[in-house]
Amino acid sequence: MTALPEPQQHPWLAMPDHLLTIEEYSALGEPDSGFSELVEGRLLMSPSPRPRHNNAMGKLYVQILPQLPPHLTAIQDIDVDLELVPTTDPGFSRRPDLVVVEREAFAKADEEDRMLRAAEVVVVIEIVSPGSQRTDHVTKHGEYADAGIPFYWIVDITDPFSLIACHQAGELGYQDAPAATGTFVTSEPFPLKIDLDGLRS
Repeated sequence: MTALPEPQQHPWLAMPDHLLTIEEYSALGEPDSGFSELVEGRLLMSPSPRPRHNNAMGKLYVQILPQLPPHLTAIQDIDVDLELVPTTDPGFSRRPDLVVVEREAFAKADEEDRMLRAAEVVVVIEIVSPGSQRTDHVTKHGEYADAGIPFYWIVDITDPFSLIACHQAGELGYQDAPAATGTFVTSEPFPLKIDLDGLRS
């Protein structure tokens, strides 16, 4: 009689016994449920976003994509190596709701089967969830600025729907514009108009 093979444990079910580098985190693959980020080498598991959040993210993507110049593209829900530490140190990886990147950089990351890097991101966008207010407005605000990402947009889908556009201001980190409501219009880093009320369910 042939013995059945031993069931193999998915890497996400065994908590690591040490702080992870970006390479080790990448090797884990996708979790079975929810989504993850890496903060100073520690896994941060989050529940899947609510339908309202996903609906707004999809509508935002549909508005942004056709307005992008040819050399840029937008990607939803993808890991970004923030490059805040040397590759051998416990790493930082965030999974923004939406990023705008150079097409060539995205193609290169795909070809090399690696994460996007902060240096390749032009705009990072987070949609605020009920449990992410402080994380999006404070923690990620600081991390994305330290990572050198030129533009960070924070979208709040509670009434009135709003967008805070943050841009790098040298040693000061991000400088935040007043929250836009109704329609967000910008010329940087490319001409763009977003109907914020159009993000409603």
